[in-house]
Amino acid sequence: MVVRFESFLEQVIDRGEYRDRHEADRAARVVLALLGAHLVGQVRARLAASLPETYTLILLNPLPAAEPLDAERFVRATAAWIEGATEATALWDIGAVLSVVADIAGPRLMEHVLMQLPPDWPPLFGQPAHTED
Repeated sequence: MVVRFESFLEQVIDRGEYRDRHEADRAARVVLALLGAHLVGQVRARLAASLPETYTLILLNPLPAAEPLDAERFVRATAAWIEGATEATALWDIGAVLSVVADIAGPRLMEHVLMQLPPDWPPLFGQPAHTED
């Protein structure tokens, strides 16, 4: 099931405590573009298909990442793309957007998404960190 644009944005606004739709939309566009650069194949296509069309296109059309960014570098990259952002505010934006994405994706798809990302990414989605047994 695809989530409607308004519903997706309202969830991001609620989680990020944004003042308006513009702020939430800006965060969603940047975070999803950077995320899309880290995902490939059917996993990226399935995740994109669950998002509103505007965000589907953003997730599917980024330039591929030259190398996977660990969580810390992903936060820095996000801060660099959002005007006036700091690493702390970028982390907040990432959490607001990716926690909504994780809820929409569901546990099975999220498992596949996280397998394509560096091991320190789960907390960015509001998921528990992987632990070594």
